[in-house]
Amino acid sequence: MHQINIGEDLRGKNREIAEENREMLKKHGIFSLNLMSAPGAGKTSLLVKSLPMITDRYRIGVIEGDIQTTRDAERVKKTGVEVYQIQTGGVCHLDAAMIHSALHSLDLDALDILFIENVGNLVCPAEFELGVDGRVMLMSITEGDDKPKKYPLMFSESRLLVFNKIDLLEHVDFDLQKAKAEAAEINPEIEIIDLSCRTGEGLENWISWIEGFYKSCRG
Repeated sequence: MHQINIGEDLRGKNREIAEENREMLKKHGIFSLNLMSAPGAGKTSLLVKSLPMITDRYRIGVIEGDIQTTRDAERVKKTGVEVYQIQTGGVCHLDAAMIHSALHSLDLDALDILFIENVGNLVCPAEFELGVDGRVMLMSITEGDDKPKKYPLMFSESRLLVFNKIDLLEHVDFDLQKAKAEAAEINPEIEIIDLSCRTGEGLENWISWIEGFYKSCRG
């Protein structure tokens, strides 16, 4: 009896397209990041706050992934960057084919950095490669400090872990050191930044990380 693993077949095809995306971005000299998190962790707020801090030095593009509405894309567009909206219509993640289509709709020669804001979900986005230079996991301290052990793939696949909303730390029952330790146990290479999009604390560290990684990828 022959068996077909549909899930693995889909991921295999996705990896092929992701490699095409990687080559396309490399050809145009574009540095790219995939931002992942649970819903409401603050991915859009992070972009809205930080993009104005680097648009004087880099040409920025953003691909916005949402199940419905264009609200996040509209917020980001107000920063003056080029935004491409993907509405997945129920799919809980972006995949390489969606990004491939978006790349053909963007003026890649006019970009230095491309941010991809994935659909808010702690499972599916980590399973699908997009062809980017790195993945960034954003975690709000209002979510609970047990997330690294409950959703290990998100943390093992990410180069950077950003703890957002640290201005609320004294108001919630969240053990920041525990969460950091468990994330590091899952991924010893992961880098960690604490910040608050509301107060601006830590945003400079986020910008410095982007620029450092950008320079290392561009050689």
